[in-house]
Amino acid sequence: MASVAPDSQFGMCLPDTAREWVMAARPDGPIRSEDFALVSRPLPCPGPGQFVVRTLFLSLAPVMRQYMIDGAGIEAPLEIGDVIHGRGVGQVVLSANPSFKVGDLVHGKLGWREYGLSDGSPEQMMYRFQAPDLPASTALGILGVTGFSAYVGLFDIARPQVGETVLVTGAAGGVGSIAGQLARIAGARAVGLAGGQAKCDVLTGRLGFDAALDYRKQGLVEALCAAAPDGIDVIFDNVGGEVLDSALGLINRHARIVSCGRISQYIDGPSHALANWWKIGEQCARMEGFFIYEHRHRFAEAEARMAEWIRAGKLTWLEDILQGFDQMPAALARLFEQHNLGKQLVHVAEPLQLENGNK
Repeated sequence: MASVAPDSQFGMCLPDTAREWVMAARPDGPIRSEDFALVSRPLPCPGPGQFVVRTLFLSLAPVMRQYMIDGAGIEAPLEIGDVIHGRGVGQVVLSANPSFKVGDLVHGKLGWREYGLSDGSPEQMMYRFQAPDLPASTALGILGVTGFSAYVGLFDIARPQVGETVLVTGAAGGVGSIAGQLARIAGARAVGLAGGQAKCDVLTGRLGFDAALDYRKQGLVEALCAAAPDGIDVIFDNVGGEVLDSALGLINRHARIVSCGRISQYIDGPSHALANWWKIGEQCARMEGFFIYEHRHRFAEAEARMAEWIRAGKLTWLEDILQGFDQMPAALARLFEQHNLGKQLVHVAEPLQLENGNK
C-alpha cells in the first residue's frame, strides 16, 4: 500500500516504534498480569484514506475480559498475540484522510495501543470529539459510550417519570454514576447501591443522589425498604446476582428493569439463580437488556444534551485515572476488585503541540 510522509507539523516528535498490549494467555479466573504481554511495533504509516492517532486516554470496561475469553457474544474471541480491544481518545498526528485532520481529537476503537491506525470506517466507530471545551477524557466517559449507555438505558428503555423511584446498582461505577444523575434530571428520585460508605458519600454529596446504600452491609432488603418506602419503579442494573434479586422483591406495578451489566457474575459465571424473578410477572413489569452499539443513531443527541447539562451545572462525572500505559492490566483488574470510583481510565500521553501553537 502506498504511504505518505510524516506530517512536518510535529517536527521530530513522533517515535519510530510504539507499544501495544497483546493477549498472552486466556483468562481463567481473576485478571492476572500473566494474561498480557507488552510488545513494541514500528510506528504505523498511513496509506490513502488512513490516519494515525496518538492515544491520550484509554477506557477500561468489564467486557474486555470477555473479549479475551469468548468475544462476549459480540465478536470473535481474541487469539494469543492479538492486541486487546478497547476504546480510546487521541490526537490525529499523521493523516492521508481529508475528513480527519492533523491535530483533531477523536475517539473510537483504538485498542490497547500507544499509536493506532484508522480509516474512519463505521467498524472502527471513530468520531471527532464534539466538545473541545471539556476535558478529552470525557470522550470515553460521560460523553462517550459509557455516558451513552446511561442515556439510552434510562431515557429509551426505563423512561422514568417525575416522582418515580429509580434504583441504580453499581452506582459508583462509570455508567451507574451517570444514570443516577440523569434520573434526577428527569425528575425522579435516585437511590444508589455501592460498595463502601466512602462511595455512598460521594453519590449523595457530589452527585446528588437522594440516597445511597452500602450493599455489603447486612439487611440490604430492610435498607432498601427504608430508602424506597413507596417501592421501586426502575432498576438500572449493572451488577446482577443477589443485589438484583433483592431489588426485584420491591418493584412496583409496571416497573422497568434495565439490564446494563452483571459484573458480579462475570468471573464465576451465572452463579446466582434469581429467586424473585416471578415478581416481574406478578407486577406486570418489564426487564430488558440492550447492546449500546445498536443505538448509534442516538449518540449525537446524547453527547449534545449531556454536554449542555454539564455546562449548565446539572451533570458532572467521576473518573478514576491511573497514570501510564504500563498500568492497563492493573486498571482492568481494578474493575473486578471494585476499587474504581467512576469511569476507569488510563492516561497514556499528553497531546503533541503543533508548530503553530495549536493542539
